[in-house]
Amino acid sequence: MTSYINQPDGVFPSVCSLDCPDQCGLLIHKRDGKIVKVEGDPNHPVTKGNICNKVRNMTARIHDENRLKYPMKRTGAKGEGMFERISWEEALQTITSHWKELIESDGPESILPYSFYGNMGNLTAEGMDRRFFNRLGATRLDRTICSVAGGVGYQYTMGGSFGIDPEDTVHSKLIIFWGVNAVSTNMHQIALAQQARKQNGAKIVVIDVHKNQTAKFADWFIPIMPGTDSALALGMMHILFKENMVDHAFLQQYTVGYEELREHVIQYDPKTVSNITGVPIEDIYTLARMYGTTSPSYIRIGNGPQHHDNGGMCIRTISCLPALTGQWMVKGGGAIKGNSGYLEYNAYYLQRPDLLKNKKTRRVNMNQIGEALLTLDPPIKSLYIYSSNPAVVAPDGNKVRKGLLREDLFVVVHDLFLTETAKYADIILPATSSYENTDFYASYWHHYMQIQQPVIEPYEESKSNVEVFKLLAKGMGFDEPAFQETEAELIAKSLDYPRNPYLEGITYEALVEKQYVKANMKPLLPGRLKTPSGKIELYSKRMEKDGYPPLPTYIPLQDDGDLPFAFVPAPNHNFLNSTFSINDKHRALEKEPLLHINVADAKERDIQDGDVVKVWNHRGECELKVTVGETVLPGVVATQGLWQNLDGANQLVNSLTPDRVSDMGGGATFFSGRVNITKK
Repeated sequence: MTSYINQPDGVFPSVCSLDCPDQCGLLIHKRDGKIVKVEGDPNHPVTKGNICNKVRNMTARIHDENRLKYPMKRTGAKGEGMFERISWEEALQTITSHWKELIESDGPESILPYSFYGNMGNLTAEGMDRRFFNRLGATRLDRTICSVAGGVGYQYTMGGSFGIDPEDTVHSKLIIFWGVNAVSTNMHQIALAQQARKQNGAKIVVIDVHKNQTAKFADWFIPIMPGTDSALALGMMHILFKENMVDHAFLQQYTVGYEELREHVIQYDPKTVSNITGVPIEDIYTLARMYGTTSPSYIRIGNGPQHHDNGGMCIRTISCLPALTGQWMVKGGGAIKGNSGYLEYNAYYLQRPDLLKNKKTRRVNMNQIGEALLTLDPPIKSLYIYSSNPAVVAPDGNKVRKGLLREDLFVVVHDLFLTETAKYADIILPATSSYENTDFYASYWHHYMQIQQPVIEPYEESKSNVEVFKLLAKGMGFDEPAFQETEAELIAKSLDYPRNPYLEGITYEALVEKQYVKANMKPLLPGRLKTPSGKIELYSKRMEKDGYPPLPTYIPLQDDGDLPFAFVPAPNHNFLNSTFSINDKHRALEKEPLLHINVADAKERDIQDGDVVKVWNHRGECELKVTVGETVLPGVVATQGLWQNLDGANQLVNSLTPDRVSDMGGGATFFSGRVNITKK
């Protein structure tokens, strides 16, 4: 492996570690051993040198004076953020001795890991950590907070996380961004759409609950009531069948259930759909006819619609649309929900579930961590948190923070900063950034596998997840070879996976040599899909067996009370979940959290633009400044970004979100809550 650490000056290849579909190729500029500039790699085939504000200002985060420098133990009350420095030896001894006592008194299931993809490196997010907690026998965490509902729904239709190559979307003539603020969360898809617009005259349509930056970029913005996207898709199907805009030959050869679907969607006439969605009848006709007569047409299916009670069925329904018009056979036609199936590696080897002796070990859904901490019996007695910030990002946040306050809960946090969650820790461990690690990255949008080789020395006393879990394994007396493997060995063996033919040619050696390697692409169709029938399943017997309607169906949101507003806490432009919300540079770029409200709702409540309001429901409350306009429909309020409570602010919007789980996969229902607002 090339050592960049020992070269104090120069420009070195890298990859963005953020939980973002674009996964940019980067160039890191170093001077005197420090990063002085982060820029995009112009040679990367997809990201082509363009990077977002978040990453462009990454140096401010990597070298932030508030970064954690050494292990610490709590000296004050939980939540106060009072700590004193200790050695790594004391920290590891404290953790392992506590866990050994807990295992003896309460069993290993009294310990729970809590993590997500704060760093998308596969070794960091699901490598030595999974091995360690499997061997320990800890309670298992279902990591379902992001995309699982839509992933399950899409899989029922298409058999897995497979869509078109985003590089082909430059050929599209109609691009629908459905529930995705791509300007802020998938910027290179915007660049490809802009290219299609210039060279093909492509029309860009955005369907969303909020007129965000992507909606302003579009040729046509269609505002929709939250949680009703499946009804709109079904209304489009009604018109496509009724006006004979479907590809009968494609349906007959590559799908199952199109005749049943044709009869089923008769009930979703435009008037009925308009009443459900808030989309005018004439707009439903226009959209359906545009989709039915334009080829190639492409739907970028976003994360937004799946964060509802009916999120899985919603994505399942939208994913049927390209089959109706045969778009999968046209270059630049089809859809992307995710593309992670193309870069699937040997996760069994990496995570080693065979190390878990008790296969009936209990599970906790990460969306319900607050409830678990407060009510699980036998209780969770220790929580190890890494690559996540549940005090801010988890639903029903007041419940989460109440659980973290338990005096009998031993909490360890491994992070780069003293986050809202870290304030509740008993032991804090300083984490390396991705630029200090060896790791490999598999995009869930484009088709390139990438490698990260360390560019700088670990910051102060910080350590990587891989190193910490090896040390914890040693402290616990785990002497299996699984805890001795190097990062290079982990990467090489994870990529040795003949079951995935798309990985052919992607090896550790190839990545070290080339930095990124594209999957061995083959057309999705013609070919056998990974559905039971091998075809696109418009009618799914598997869904029926699993207790769902076998045909795409609109299912209303669950009752969240009779408060007047549907509440949508969407992402913003300069943070990624709570990452960067603690950094002064990125907070200054984003300015302040705002609550978007329709002008009619504001007028009715005598609320003026710039007023501060209390947003509340039975779960909690927060205080936000209002921006009044037409960016949301009446009856809807929206925020952007997960702000932390700095300087005494009360801005934790997930205090308001439900911890119910979605219809499929146990996903989050962030966007299915209701609130009221009161002028301060």
